[in-house]
Amino acid sequence: MGADAPTLRRDRPRAASLDPYAWWPVLSAAAALAVVLVATANRYGFHRDELYFRMLDPAWGYVDQPPLIPLLANLMTDLVADEPWALRLPAVLTVVASTLVAAAITRELGGGALAQGLCAWTFAFASFPLVAGHVLVTTSTDLLAWMLASWFAMRALLRDDSRWWIAVGLVVGLATYGRLLIPWWVLGLLVGLVLVGPRRVLRTPGFWVGGLVAAVVCLPNLVYQVVNDFPQLEMGAALADNNADEVRVIMWPFLFILFPAIWVVGIVALLRRPEWRVLRAFVVAFAVVLVLTYVGGAQFYYPAGLLAVLFAAGWVPAAAWLARSSVVVRAGIGLLFAVYTAVSVAVSLPVISVSALPSTPFPDMNTTIGDQIGWPTYVRQVADVWESVPSEERENAVIFTSNYGEAGAIDRYGPALGLPEPYSGQNALHEQARPSDDTETVVVVGGQYAQARMLFAECEVAGRLSNGTEVDNEEEGLPIGVCRGPSRPWSELWDELQHFD
Repeated sequence: MGADAPTLRRDRPRAASLDPYAWWPVLSAAAALAVVLVATANRYGFHRDELYFRMLDPAWGYVDQPPLIPLLANLMTDLVADEPWALRLPAVLTVVASTLVAAAITRELGGGALAQGLCAWTFAFASFPLVAGHVLVTTSTDLLAWMLASWFAMRALLRDDSRWWIAVGLVVGLATYGRLLIPWWVLGLLVGLVLVGPRRVLRTPGFWVGGLVAAVVCLPNLVYQVVNDFPQLEMGAALADNNADEVRVIMWPFLFILFPAIWVVGIVALLRRPEWRVLRAFVVAFAVVLVLTYVGGAQFYYPAGLLAVLFAAGWVPAAAWLARSSVVVRAGIGLLFAVYTAVSVAVSLPVISVSALPSTPFPDMNTTIGDQIGWPTYVRQVADVWESVPSEERENAVIFTSNYGEAGAIDRYGPALGLPEPYSGQNALHEQARPSDDTETVVVVGGQYAQARMLFAECEVAGRLSNGTEVDNEEEGLPIGVCRGPSRPWSELWDELQHFD
């Protein structure tokens, strides 16, 4: 039996027929990834989402997400340091763990040391894991959850051991605390099992016990959604309104950017290999998630969790083929991966100086780059406008921001400049706090200034946001205005200033 293309042996348990876990090459890849992520974690600055997460009060849930990521952001900020590198440690850990799971999936499918090592190294430095490990976002934990659930499901199917479905259920339930996207994975796999089998799995007690475990574990999240009239659906619709046209175009080329095209090999092998017949449901699941992503139009990277699984599967036949190939072919493939890795690192991580970024296409390819630049500068500009308001007027004035990035930046950098707590009507910040009804003067930051002009007796532009780097982002060039005389009490105006995106 070959190391990278074994067949199942019927005379002993399947687990005993697998090659050992390739600890040295896999751990070295995971360690290299951790070093790179930690070394670059503090180079640009907080991402807008991170600034938002760190200012959210702990809660059972929010209108735009479950509780886990804001909780982690607050814990890192309070217990370690209020710096990007500290806040991002959970993201580093989950992506490093995802690398280990990727190699475990390759091993489960029969991959030997070569396949596992190649999977780990190419996974670790693919674009999507690098981005997910560099900034603490809901994707960071979701990637690990989808891969763990897939690995356990593969064990249940390949080993014909329904007890693994209980582990699947536990992972699915826990994943809902990070992001409510894993039901797509569940739906996709169910559709796959019904269409291509093995349907007998649906009749096993372990499968349904796993479903029950998932339901019990995720129950608090479900209760929150029911009690609050399913805000996640409203949030998803808002994202689709903003992003759908672009997402439905860019999701296709980005499938080949998020991970190298080895995942195509994985799809073909899952469909053609007799010993992997019981896993064909994963191909259907991937197709279902693609359709949901296209129809929903919220974010282009939603299929990444299953893309990673197919990528890990693809290295089993790919490594076996490389082992038989000539030195020239291996060198050529190695060069292609080296080029992909170099571009991936440049696009995903802050390795390019800020001054050089405007002359590169990287901010356009990866919007998280621009969203990390300029926040302290923007806050100083807001502080200048705040200081221009007469001191006696500032006693009864507030700062209102158009989005959570602006609010989070002022919350982080504003106290050192004497700025008060900011308010915003975006997403969960609308419910967290609002100005008192006796507030007469407001410094309005960002794009909602145009709306504010219709809600106040007088408004004037007192400045504009500029990060001074020529790196474009959502804030660049937006006004900082001063408005006076609200047309109605804030308790009535506040809902008009609410928005989801």
